[in-house]
Amino acid sequence: MQKEFLFSKIHRATVTDANLEYVGSITIDEYLLERANLKEWQKVEILDVNNGERFQTYIMKGEAHSGVICLNGAAARKVQKGDKVIIVAYAMLDENEEKVHKPNIIIVNDKNEII
Repeated sequence: MQKEFLFSKIHRATVTDANLEYVGSITIDEYLLERANLKEWQKVEILDVNNGERFQTYIMKGEAHSGVICLNGAAARKVQKGDKVIIVAYAMLDENEEKVHKPNIIIVNDKNEII
């Protein structure tokens, strides 16, 4: 049997933009993606600390070291520029994997730099 566990998290990132006119997704700084072990096109859940919204979308790669956290398309209606968000991904693990699994947690400052 497999169970779902936290795989990776970018904690309290600051939304730098919200682009309603884009097709959809969240654009995330490529450096943050690498450090969090997240991949472009991967499904993620977005938790908005400011307004309590929780929704899912997929990742698009942004410029490395730019600090970009931009919600695009319909998701842009659920956040405001400056909001704090938690970006999480989950993984299905079997009993052997869950014994050794450690989630990858990245904590960032107000400029979306890893601290």
